[in-house]
Amino acid sequence: MGSAPTPRGVRPAGRRRSTPGAAQPGRAIGAAVVELLKTVAGAAILALLIMTFVARAFTVEGNSMLPTLHDGERLMVDKLTYRFHEPQRGDIVVFRYPLDPREHYIKRIVGVPGDEVAVRNGRVFVNGTPLDESYLASPTLGRFGPVRVPEGHYFVLGDNRNNSEDSRDPRLGFIPRELIEGRAIWRYWPLARMSVIARPSVFSRLPAPAAGAQAAPAVP
Repeated sequence: MGSAPTPRGVRPAGRRRSTPGAAQPGRAIGAAVVELLKTVAGAAILALLIMTFVARAFTVEGNSMLPTLHDGERLMVDKLTYRFHEPQRGDIVVFRYPLDPREHYIKRIVGVPGDEVAVRNGRVFVNGTPLDESYLASPTLGRFGPVRVPEGHYFVLGDNRNNSEDSRDPRLGFIPRELIEGRAIWRYWPLARMSVIARPSVFSRLPAPAAGAQAAPAVP
């Protein structure tokens, strides 16, 4: 007679292959604990990898992004896309606060490297073209710029333009690329406002920087 066939296939994780004879209770409990610890450790490592490289949940704090985002809403932020291409105008991004990287801010990118940004007559201008921002609740008051966005930096504004600490404030200024965590893509709470966070089409119609205009070097 030949030898017994070698088992092939898989079995559910955590289920031990049965063996002849009575199982010892202490050994069975110990094995179950080990399997549980392995499962928990694996889940923790997977969660850490997802939060580091793929996506992370954030909760909105404050009213600087009204009426688009409300205080207490929960968002999923995509951390993977920007590993393959640069942030774009219109993206709502989460970034680390330059003066205290432990804090996170959320704003909308209005200017990318090389863009000229200005605020006048209640509107924002990018490369001389006024933005038609139907998603705002009120005009943008005050006067700012024009400024040229430096290389490797971004100009961000809150949608609640008249109550937002953003790139118009010297404490924040232009946001370095390396401080941007990711792009808000999905509001999942509250359920009544669950939605995909889309980039407004107005940003796709903006002109590129004027011929010969180059992004200024970043000021140390």
